[in-house]
Amino acid sequence: MPNIKSAIKRVSVIEKKTLRNNIIKSGYRTIIKKFEAAVAANNIEDAKKLFVEATKKIDKACTKGVIVKNTAARKKSNLAKKLNAMEA
Repeated sequence: MPNIKSAIKRVSVIEKKTLRNNIIKSGYRTIIKKFEAAVAANNIEDAKKLFVEATKKIDKACTKGVIVKNTAARKKSNLAKKLNAMEA
């Protein structure tokens, strides 16, 4: 454990930020799993709704700095491909 006051503060701040990042990551991973389950069940209406939610969550994670811009774009692209393949 750190003894210096500023180091003690940094530890607590990092714990808070890590918790926030994990909550955001968990949120977009969960919605992606729901989307993929809807695609597997061939449920187009739910898949479209979940796609919109998933892109919002991914964009939010990107703006919060949890994931990088290119990673967000890649994830959204993969979801869009799955949705388009399902509709075709």
